[in-house]
Amino acid sequence: MASSAVNHSNTDEYDLDAQEYYSKQKTLALRAIHIPTCTELFYRENPLKIIRCKGTYMYDEIGNKYLDCINNVAQVGHCHPYVNKQIYKQMCLCATNNRYLHDNTVILA
Repeated sequence: MASSAVNHSNTDEYDLDAQEYYSKQKTLALRAIHIPTCTELFYRENPLKIIRCKGTYMYDEIGNKYLDCINNVAQVGHCHPYVNKQIYKQMCLCATNNRYLHDNTVILA
């Protein structure tokens, strides 16, 4: 699987290569093997396969645009430059989960 290309010279802009690696059917099959069933999909019969997001919109594998009214992005949107920059900085500093104490956890909350 190819990795996404990221422009590290300017953390305000992330030049991500949004592409579909697998067909929807293959992704569903792999998900059934590797992802716990407690994490249900929306729209079981024909779930949306989202390959990129920007602002308040999500885009599927065939280019359809959806207004995201469900996920936790209502305050800042997907891929907000400030939020992305802070996440990038934290990942470069210390990439661990919230079970450990770190000042940035509460500063960025």
